[in-house]
Amino acid sequence: MDPLVPRYGGGSLADVVPSLLSGLGVPGMVDVLGLAGPPRVCVLLVDGLGWRLLREHEADAPFLASLAGSAITAGFPSTTATSLAALGTGVPTGEHGLVGYSFADGGEVLNALRWSRYGAGSHVDLRDVLVPEDVQPRRTAFEVAADAGVAVRLVLPRDQKGSGLTRAVLRGGRFQGVLGFGDLVARVAEALRSAERVLCYAYHADLDALGHVYGPGSEAWRWQLRFVDRLAAAVADGLPAGAALVVTADHGMVAADDRVDFDTDDVLRDGVRLLGGEARVRHVYTEAAEAVRARWAERLGDRAWIASRAEAVEAGWFGPRVDAHVLPRIGDLVVAAKGSLAVVRSTVEPGLTTFVGHHGSLTEEEQHIPILNTIG
Repeated sequence: MDPLVPRYGGGSLADVVPSLLSGLGVPGMVDVLGLAGPPRVCVLLVDGLGWRLLREHEADAPFLASLAGSAITAGFPSTTATSLAALGTGVPTGEHGLVGYSFADGGEVLNALRWSRYGAGSHVDLRDVLVPEDVQPRRTAFEVAADAGVAVRLVLPRDQKGSGLTRAVLRGGRFQGVLGFGDLVARVAEALRSAERVLCYAYHADLDALGHVYGPGSEAWRWQLRFVDRLAAAVADGLPAGAALVVTADHGMVAADDRVDFDTDDVLRDGVRLLGGEARVRHVYTEAAEAVRARWAERLGDRAWIASRAEAVEAGWFGPRVDAHVLPRIGDLVVAAKGSLAVVRSTVEPGLTTFVGHHGSLTEEEQHIPILNTIG
């Protein structure tokens, strides 16, 4: 089984916004996905909506199943912080630099989703220590679009306003906070009527949350998928004439019950300075990489792909190029799970350790996400 390396530049999440902006007349943007169309478009990102999961549960999502579309790749790691960075910046991981759910940077291990210090019970806000605009200094695709005269609107949960992740990768748009399905639909419709050229980005998180807690494909997850389907249909019903809706996701998900606990495993801990990432993909920062690699390989066998930093970069896991300031954030070893493996941390990540569903790796289930569209 070979890793599914993301199709950066020819079919990945990082290509979505540039493809759409090419149709809105933004200079320098290329439509590699064939999405260029109406001058007013909404991108609805459903967290955790994997392509295979959608295909397996079409009966629960008749509207989404009826839309034209195909599968693209999420990017690596296939996790929310990295994927939202790819969407917002329009570039692969090695260029935007958010190399995982958590990673080492400047002496800190950053939880990129919460922009706090990584660890059990840690709520230390790092926005003043690891300034989001410095961690991700590249101009976002939204900033480029706004400079070109496109009205950029972000229809996101209210508590994401001013967050570290929002500042790092979504800056450039006008933030419009929402509380639930109702005002999300209303805000999108309002945004698409606000100007002649509009890019609206909307986000829904709950499908991913239920997949983590109950498992992808569980009864609770399927009910949430039905609600997501109605949400997408309502957004489509509210489109102004000629406007477009594009539905995508940030990653798929697998049920991972083959658990190895780093926090209680002396073999895995030996020689490891820091551990980042999450259960399905780990950044391993070491004192002696080859010795640690040998121990991890012996412990995990063929249940994971284990690559050195140089090997992962050479294989293109993080994109065709990795900027110099990004390289140290990647582990000395990168461990990507196969099958149902999860490398958990019962002490440092007690909540995440209880999850049924996980994502992050290079399997088809985690990498393939939908790109669906309809025109009002």
